[in-house]
Amino acid sequence: MDRELLRLQGISKTFGAVTAIEHVDLSVRRGEVVALLGDNGAGKSTLVKIISGGLQPTSGRYLFDGADRHLNSPQDAKQLGIETVYQDLSICMNVDVVANFFMGREIVRRVLGIPILQEAEMRQVTESVLRQAGTRIPSVKMNAEHLSGGQRQAIELNRFVHWGGKLVVLDEPFAALGVEQVRRSLDTIRDVRSKGIAVIIVTHNMSHAFEIADRMVVMRQGSVVGDVNTVDTSPEEIVRIITGTKPKASSHN
Repeated sequence: MDRELLRLQGISKTFGAVTAIEHVDLSVRRGEVVALLGDNGAGKSTLVKIISGGLQPTSGRYLFDGADRHLNSPQDAKQLGIETVYQDLSICMNVDVVANFFMGREIVRRVLGIPILQEAEMRQVTESVLRQAGTRIPSVKMNAEHLSGGQRQAIELNRFVHWGGKLVVLDEPFAALGVEQVRRSLDTIRDVRSKGIAVIIVTHNMSHAFEIADRMVVMRQGSVVGDVNTVDTSPEEIVRIITGTKPKASSHN
């Protein structure tokens, strides 16, 4: 089976006379974590919106699962198995974990023609999935507002995996988390990767990127200027690529 899941070829996006991104090439393999790095204004947000169907490219090819795709909305992306998890998440705070997990996919049985919500079955499935993923939550009947940021993020990722997701884009997933929550989030991402799901992480935190990513893709001024395996580079080198500065000349003759 072809391991490549997503391939963007020559993707450009213009807004009138302004070019947001230009001739971007990007590939992501199944079970690979790619860190998307760059300063503010480098074009990362525009690229993420194109991947997630929120924007349509002005030119270029978007291939997913080996076929050309034309996404007109985030719903199109979801149907392909592409999910974007933003910093503020898409968790509903005023309902419980089970309702969040099954949102839009509730289990309903008809009794004498009347639809009956199968709450016990939904609770059992939610508890089983979270337990297998190692996500610790006091009760799946708790409203999401009472959970930590890391727990909410884990619910969203576990939900995505359970419903057959193939590629998840995490936009600054660690920004609002404490040290212990970050550690658990990194573990959750490793678990997602182990299931063959591709992950793109947009982050400004270099240490987190080096801890979890298999590959670093760097954008600057709307273009990809670096694409390197994590084991073949260093934080200092990535910073040089991000900023466009040249390495210092050696003092040895």
